[in-house]
Parts: sequence; C-alpha cells; structure tokens
Amino acid sequence: MQKTTVYESSPWYRKAWPGLLFIPPVGAVLGGILTIVLAVQSPHALVVDDYYKEGLAINQHKHRLEMARDAQLDALLRSDGSQITLSLRGKKIVDDGALVLQFIHATRAELDRSVKLETLGEGHYAAPSPDLPTGVWYLRLRPADNRWEIRARIKGGRQFQARLSSDEL
Repeated sequence: MQKTTVYESSPWYRKAWPGLLFIPPVGAVLGGILTIVLAVQSPHALVVDDYYKEGLAINQHKHRLEMARDAQLDALLRSDGSQITLSLRGKKIVDDGALVLQFIHATRAELDRSVKLETLGEGHYAAPSPDLPTGVWYLRLRPADNRWEIRARIKGGRQFQARLSSDEL
C-alpha cells in the first residue's frame, strides 16, 4: 500500500506574498493622487503669462541700473523690526523726493511688499517696516519716476541690514 501525503494549504489570499505585491501599485496610485491635488491647489506664480513683454522689460531694468551706476548710487538699509531707515549716497542724488522700496520674495509672489520711504533730508529716508517672514528677499529701490534702480538680496525677516547697489544680482 502506498502512502499519500496530504498538505494542508490555505488559500492564496491568506498568504503574505499577495499583500506585498500590492504595495507598489497602491503607493503609485496614492502618489499620483497627491501630485494632482498639489498641482491643482498650488498657485502658478513662477509661470509668466506674457514672456515677450518680460523679455523687453529686461532692457529697461538694465537702463535703470546704468543710470544708478553713472550716479555712483548706493544705499545702506537697516530695519529694527518696526522702522526702516535708509542712507543714500552718490556722486549726485538724482531725486530728493520719496523713494519706493520693493521687497520681492524669492519664490512666492503673494508675499511681495512695497514701501514708500519718506525723505528726512540730505539722503536719509524712513518708513514703517513691513511684516516679512523669514526667507530670501530681493530688494529694489527706485525713485517715484523710475529713472534709476539699486538692488540687494537679503536672507532674513523683520531685522536686517543690507547694502543696495547697481551691481547685478
């Protein structure tokens, strides 16, 4: 008489290997859903709608920087968290009226700010400090008529000090 061996086996869906095989496809589907949600909800601030006009504006920016370079303009900007003070120096100060200081966030356009600096006389200006989150900021200083421009780049938030010049950033 021959002896038969009987193996007790559970069904395939009760074993561990099918579950391990499902992990990568389920992870890919969840990652795709997360990507779609982030793409739909995030602003498209880095995409320029009219790239042609932006390209033409580069020449205007260079002209303003050249005007500041010819006048040898530079400025020292300080913020203590509540007040901004600016000392403007140069061979000839082109405009003695109010100045506009733009705070441009490196990646998020909705955080950009603009401050009007009032003259205190003899190249000194002041204004209330805007509430800036910590990060990388590009600063642009211009007179009201936009004839010249000086720039700086800072890392910081409420308290900072920067030297603005006509050097390219």
